[in-house]
Amino acid sequence: MTNNEVKATVRHQLRVIRQGAVELIGEEELEKKLTRSILTGKPLIVKFGMDPSAPDIHLGHAVALRKLKQLQDLGHSIVIVIGDFTGRIGDPTGKSKGRRAMTDKEVLINAQTYQEQVFHILEREKTTVRYNGEWLELLRLEEVLRLAATITVARMLERDDFQTRFRGNIPIGLHEFFYPLMQAYDSVALQADLELGGTDQTFNILMGRSLQREWGQESQAALFMPILEGIDGVEKMSKSLGNYIGIHEDARTIFTKVMQVPDHLIIKYFELTTDIQPEELDVIREQLDKGCNPRDIKLKLARAVTSLYHSEQETGEAEQFFMEAFTQKSVPEKVDGLQIAKEKGTLFDCTQPLIDAGLIASGSEFRRLISQGGVQKNGTRVESLEEPVQTGDVLKIGKRRFVRLEM
Repeated sequence: MTNNEVKATVRHQLRVIRQGAVELIGEEELEKKLTRSILTGKPLIVKFGMDPSAPDIHLGHAVALRKLKQLQDLGHSIVIVIGDFTGRIGDPTGKSKGRRAMTDKEVLINAQTYQEQVFHILEREKTTVRYNGEWLELLRLEEVLRLAATITVARMLERDDFQTRFRGNIPIGLHEFFYPLMQAYDSVALQADLELGGTDQTFNILMGRSLQREWGQESQAALFMPILEGIDGVEKMSKSLGNYIGIHEDARTIFTKVMQVPDHLIIKYFELTTDIQPEELDVIREQLDKGCNPRDIKLKLARAVTSLYHSEQETGEAEQFFMEAFTQKSVPEKVDGLQIAKEKGTLFDCTQPLIDAGLIASGSEFRRLISQGGVQKNGTRVESLEEPVQTGDVLKIGKRRFVRLEM
């Protein structure tokens, strides 16, 4: 590889790494590491700490994992660090009081659940999973004291959560100061080249850089990823707010939800929820700047996101379903069936089966949707629960839920 080819490869990798990120600290050091990696063929060690609270992953949680997948595709080594030891301390990050320490059993159960979800995104055979108890449990008291000697109490109190609690006379356990120290030591143990995390982990990740220098290692670069807004375009993506897109949802649901993303978030969603290359994204930006219909670009986005979690065939069927149901305003051909006990009846007889299927929350919600024009039968607005129904009728409930009655 010529010198110019090496430089071009480094520039490309840096573009991929920076794309969508809030901040990259230590970029100059990272550039040198990338150059050395390309020349020697030795991949960088990329560290990602796992909170053992085991969330059910939606696209907001997956932002960091998608970036790790991009780094994996560039040939670098991803190391997931499961905080089995630090989980027993309890991370106080962003809390008004210390988080409850977890038991060994809770940590391991949650860690297993999390891994099962992580490997829907990362390649299992190319990912290393480590538990930080492997090295933290072996530290002798003198080594722990050496760790503690690397930072002052004043510096520790710079953390927003500690600062808030200190000013509010809310107790801070001495053991809590060891959480960021222990997490930082993970970087020393792994000799990490790059650590990736959310902005809420800034203090801990930067401490890893400092601690590596204390141990005579090169400092890891630090990459911080942003919070992703939900499909409402305002609040952080959250299941409790109902503005989320789950990675385990069916293809139709994912496709339809992505199409609801506000136009001003199209580029951000491309950056954070897909594996698009920077050069491809440049083209999309140019198309939008030239007045291309955002809906056409959003269709590309919906295809890109859905195809990450479903097959090409399922993605194609999801797009066809969306076009029939929401663009052509017709009744889709392929609709899931719902079993109703009676051979014939009224919409009232469908209420409990619809609740059982999770399509409505309650009878009162169903009545409210009907009164607001939010329920259709075979493409025609339903006016009351007395509407007659029979086998083969297709109900549209709300904006995106369809079901074919099988009575």
